[in-house]
Amino acid sequence: MANCQITCITKTNPQSSHEHITHVGNSAWSMKRLTVEDVIRRIRSNTDTFYVKDSRGNVAQVGVVEATPGRRAHIRTYADGKWTDNLLSLNQCS
Repeated sequence: MANCQITCITKTNPQSSHEHITHVGNSAWSMKRLTVEDVIRRIRSNTDTFYVKDSRGNVAQVGVVEATPGRRAHIRTYADGKWTDNLLSLNQCS
């Protein structure tokens, strides 16, 4: 199992803080970007884990927020016992 750092995101509307993330990436990965659905599959199957690191070196793990009526499953960071929005603070993937 690999522990993969996410360093960038792709949103359907880069200017909106509420648009959903479609892809995540890291320039060091051979595939550069993964779809959110692929990340969810990898987390659920215990194939890989994912995390983000802020400028101070703090790490937040990425987890799956399960689907609820009217909402599909999505990824979100989890730190200090709480779901956080660290993914939305990342730069857009090129």
